[in-house]
Formats: sequence, structure tokens, C-alpha cells
Amino acid sequence: MNHNTPLSPRPLRHLADVQRRVMSTAQLRAHGISAADAAAHCRPEGPWQQLLPGVCLLHPGPPTSEERLHGALLYAGRPPARAAKSVPAQPGAGAPRAPYADALVTGLAALALHRFSSAPPLLSLDRVDVLVPRTRRLRSTGFVRLVRAPAMPTAVQIAGVPVAPVARALADAVAGLSEAGAVRRLLTEAVRGHHCEPAAVVRELNQAKLLTRPHVVDAVDSLLAEGRAIAEDRLYQMVAEHGLPDPLWNVDLRLPGGPYLGGVDAFWPDLAVAVELDTRAPRQGSGEGLRAGFQEAPGQDDDTLWSEHARKREHLERLGITVVHVTPGKLRESLEQQATVVRTALMASADREPAAYVVVLPR
Repeated sequence: MNHNTPLSPRPLRHLADVQRRVMSTAQLRAHGISAADAAAHCRPEGPWQQLLPGVCLLHPGPPTSEERLHGALLYAGRPPARAAKSVPAQPGAGAPRAPYADALVTGLAALALHRFSSAPPLLSLDRVDVLVPRTRRLRSTGFVRLVRAPAMPTAVQIAGVPVAPVARALADAVAGLSEAGAVRRLLTEAVRGHHCEPAAVVRELNQAKLLTRPHVVDAVDSLLAEGRAIAEDRLYQMVAEHGLPDPLWNVDLRLPGGPYLGGVDAFWPDLAVAVELDTRAPRQGSGEGLRAGFQEAPGQDDDTLWSEHARKREHLERLGITVVHVTPGKLRESLEQQATVVRTALMASADREPAAYVVVLPR
């Protein structure tokens, strides 16, 4: 006797609609349907069909995109039979979580759920990528491709489906794309659509070791340029909308007859205050062409670049110039707060010792 099978069948009326159409064999057992009965129902010409190993589609027609998503998650999550005694509803159906363990939809399917217009429609996808922990003992099968992660990101719930965040979904999608135009369109939409910051995308691409592919590096170049342009527009907006005095925009600083001090995005020479957009992002190896808002010399590693950046800031501050760093994310999320930070630095200039004279040149 199977001790996991209830003594009397439990009705399916309480389940959400999609749950009545897609269920795992463990869930079916919890409702009094044995594995043998489920297999009988899934025979040719039967009322059900096996969608994936251990997952049944409880009607004879083709699965919808929603059913494919939930079936993929049920396969990848594989809740044990003992955990299926109390079958939770899908998210949004009155229960706190779904029986998917920590499996997440990722890749192009996730981007479609995030409403990327450059991602193919769900129904046109041949496969559904599902992110699972590295230790999960399952194989890709059917229309499900498993993507293993050493650390799982926090899920985003979309229409009752746990989905990977945009930056991670992009990296998993790009891993399977060889067409440069498709990669460029996805990365550009991520920035223009305000889905995430360029640095977050580059970080995921770097961790996935995708920045050795020339077509990905070219797309990232465009992505970072696009992200910087958007951040600069927000910086202009901050000055205009919050009544800050007009600065000198995009200038280089030098000591008279001396060395180059570096470039800044905004500079108030009379008040010795500079603003610098911090759009740095990590990169893979020493490949040329990847920019993060400032020039990188081929062969330099990230630690060297960050050290040079810190040295520039320290040098300017030793000369009496206050450097205010702002990130694209902060400009997007808290423009008024960033304006207050800059205004405070400008007002504090009267209490500081006069700064050293520097030569200001256009970039």
C-alpha cells in the first residue's frame, strides 16, 4: 500500500483553474489518484497526456503557454510526495507560495513575462528556460531547459509565475543567442524601458562569462553608451527642475602647467564642487571595447580601474574640490534626494578653505 496516497480522494474544486489543467503526479496522489491511474489516463486517446516526466496535462488538446510555464516549473521544482499532502494554490490564488520549490522561469520566456517587445511571444518559444539551484538532480527534457545557478536570485511574481529578475533573465537569454541584432535589441530595451540599470546587466553577463563573445561585447558597448546618455539627461533634469545653479558640463580638469586631473560631468568652478556619474561596471578579462562611462586601457583589470578612479577623487579633494558621486539608479529612483545632496555641497563651499586653481577644458 502506498502510504502517500490518501484513504479517500480529495476534490479538485478548490484548485485554481490552471492547477486543474496541469498537475504533478505527487499532487495527483494527494488527491487520491495513483500513479497507475494517472498513467492509464495518459494513454493514447485518453483524456489526459503526459506533458513532462512526472507532470500531467489534464486535457487532450495542446497546452497553452500558461500551462507550459506551470508544467516546466512543476517538473523543475519536483515537490516531494510528502509535501504534496496539502497542495498550495498558485500565487495570486489565495496561497502564499506555489509548489515549485525555488525554480524560476528565466531567459526569453521570462523576458516575455516582463513584457519585452523584443522577446518572442511565449507561444512561439520552442523551449522554456528554468533556473534551478546547482545541486538540483534533474536533466533538461522536452521543452524545458534547466539553467543551474550557484546562488538563486529573488523571484519576481508575474501573473502567478515566479520569474527571474530582468538582468539575470537577460544573461540567460543572451547565452543562447548568436545573432548580434537580437542581443542588441534585448539589451537596449532593458535600458530604454527602465527595466534595470546597465551595470546590473553587465554584472550578470560577466558572471555568465559571456563577455568573451564579440557580438555580446559590441552590444554591451551600445548598452553602456545608451545608459550613460539616459543618466546624463536625468542629471540635466535634476539641475533644471530643482533650481540648482548652472554648472559647466562635461569638462576635463588640469593643474596649470601640470598633470591631467580627470574628467567630471558637472563642475561649479566658483564653488569648487564637481559631480561625477558613477556608471562603472565589471568586465570579463581584458577584452577591448567594453566601456563603463570612462576610458579603459586594454589589459587593465577591474581592481586597477577602481583604484585609479579612487585616486582621481582623492587628488581632487586634496585640492579642495568636493566630488559628489551619483549613480544612474539613484538619479532614477530619488532625483530630489540627489539634488539635495548636490545643493548641500554647494552651500558648504563657503565654509571651506579656498580650493586650488585648476584649468577647465571641454571634453
